Amino acid sequence: MKTMPQAALGVRAISRPLAMIVVTTSLVLLWQPASAQLPDFTGLVEQNNAAVVNISTSQKMATGEPKIPEGLEIPEGTPFDDFFRHYFGEGEGGGEPSEVKSLGSGFILSQDGYVITNHHVVKGADEIIVRLRDRRELVAKVVGSDKRSDLALLKIAADNLPTVKLGSSDALKVGEWVLAIGSPFGFEHSVTAGIVSAKGRSLPSDNYVPFIQTDVAINPGNSGGPLFNLNGEVVGVNSQIYSRTGGFMGLSFAIPMEVAMQVVEQLKAQGKVSRGWLGVQIQDVTRELAESFGMKKPQGALVAKVLAKSPAEEAGLQAGDIVVEYNGKEISTSASLPPMVGMTKIGDKATLKVIRQGSTKEVPIKIGALPAEEEESMLASGETQGQPVAQFGVRVSDLTPEMRAQLEIPKSGVLVQDVSPGPGYEAGIRKGDVILKIQEQAIKDVAHLQDVAKSLPKGRSVAVLVLRRGNAQFLALKIKE
Repeated sequence: MKTMPQAALGVRAISRPLAMIVVTTSLVLLWQPASAQLPDFTGLVEQNNAAVVNISTSQKMATGEPKIPEGLEIPEGTPFDDFFRHYFGEGEGGGEPSEVKSLGSGFILSQDGYVITNHHVVKGADEIIVRLRDRRELVAKVVGSDKRSDLALLKIAADNLPTVKLGSSDALKVGEWVLAIGSPFGFEHSVTAGIVSAKGRSLPSDNYVPFIQTDVAINPGNSGGPLFNLNGEVVGVNSQIYSRTGGFMGLSFAIPMEVAMQVVEQLKAQGKVSRGWLGVQIQDVTRELAESFGMKKPQGALVAKVLAKSPAEEAGLQAGDIVVEYNGKEISTSASLPPMVGMTKIGDKATLKVIRQGSTKEVPIKIGALPAEEEESMLASGETQGQPVAQFGVRVSDLTPEMRAQLEIPKSGVLVQDVSPGPGYEAGIRKGDVILKIQEQAIKDVAHLQDVAKSLPKGRSVAVLVLRRGNAQFLALKIKE
């Protein structure tokens, strides 16, 4: 049997306990920082719980079938069936007048009784009751409510009320801890926590709010409640969730406090909210559109349509312009522009940096007032089968004078009557679209479109401007080689 030298045995004998010590120590070192970083929310909750309120509303309906809140699906067979039945009824209309109740949350802004909540919490309510932490129930009056931001300002008759401390959502960082207090499913003063998932989110129904996205558990009843940072400051108003079941699925959205307070000040002063307006329809710049416009990367807000008699028309903005800066602030996507414009005072001057036909220029513009109701154009359907444009795989026809008057396009455009599989369909052109421009060329009529189509390069994306149900948008079309 071979024997190992004593020196070697000595090294081996010592190395085992050393290895064990190193491993054991490393486990302790890894565990301690992780546990030390977990926040303690108890002090924050104790300081702010009293300033958070429960809001209950009642509304008399003409029929016996209570209306379920828009966008809320009631999950069957859940523990909350009784809750939904109590507040929304069984869903069987009996023809008798009924009272519909709903729940939400809010928080106290001032000691003299101003309370902020969501517009959808108090919309259409005949009576609003604010329930305080000390069990008092006070009738609230609506000072003002704003549908576009989903915010409402209430007033209750009380003094020396506890209030929240307001913070800055601009200073929030993605990954930062945040906490919500509210009344999910009627369970008052429930506390949930999570992190900021993203900032500046744009939702399809809210173009003027750059939402804070979090993974804080928010459920029906949390709406209108505060979102706190670790300093105990309110940085947002919990407003919406993304859900397929009606319950929390990890995606919740809060209105930034800067936006909320601007709305509050206007509601206090005039009972309504006025917003800045350019008068353009915009869209994102895709990779294919960026190629067609000669851009190195997709960025900015692409102007698809300039509305008549708007500030944009007066300033000389054109369809095809790409807004990359607003008052020196970068516009990375089209969703970035509307909140910036909306928060600008009416009558103020702004400067847009735009890319037009490959060149960069600055466009000064005077901000107008966003109309209360935006009109939508309706497209009349054509009766002819149209003429083919073989390169696109579409059939088109000229617009009648009545169509042009209705669509407010007196000189250009052809109506798409049919779309077959091919480059046009792949680009997104559909039946009923009006083709307005191709690569900065306004399309006068069918014959002009056919001539332009023959001259287009193959294997390279070109920008096609179409009008669809009153909304203009650019599509990237590529004719295969």
